[in-house]
Amino acid sequence: MAANTLIALGSNRRHGRHGSPAGVVAAAVAALDAAGLRVVRRSRTHSTAAVGPGGRRFANAVVAVATDLGPAQVLDVLNGIEAAFGRRGARRWGARVLDLDLLAQGPAVLKTRRLTLPHPRLHQRAFVLDPLVEVAPRWRHPLLGATARQLHARLHRPKAASPSP
Repeated sequence: MAANTLIALGSNRRHGRHGSPAGVVAAAVAALDAAGLRVVRRSRTHSTAAVGPGGRRFANAVVAVATDLGPAQVLDVLNGIEAAFGRRGARRWGARVLDLDLLAQGPAVLKTRRLTLPHPRLHQRAFVLDPLVEVAPRWRHPLLGATARQLHARLHRPKAASPSP
């Protein structure tokens, strides 16, 4: 069974049992493994600024897991783990104990009411690409044709200054 599934983890609220957001991310990695999503590679935990008005800094990481489950089944496992960590229907951009996002499953391209693969904004988010390149630098985005390393470089490329009139 190959590491065919990429999952992003994020937290910006303390948890009564797991502590700081970084502790929540570490406990969530263990929970993924315990749920049968065998963690094969894990990035370090990155401290990142919140996107939107959330305010609190996030702890973010990415894991590559090996599983025979299909995307909808993996999503069900992720939703169950989030619920077990106390996540309720979250406000967009709001603080959250745990956020688990299915980024990709191999070269699959999927769009359903519940799930889009690859994640539609992963190539625009440093908090995803920074840890993703540690785990799967050669993973190729099936729609954009670029590797994670290339997407990361594009996102972090210095922007050219606008010419003055």
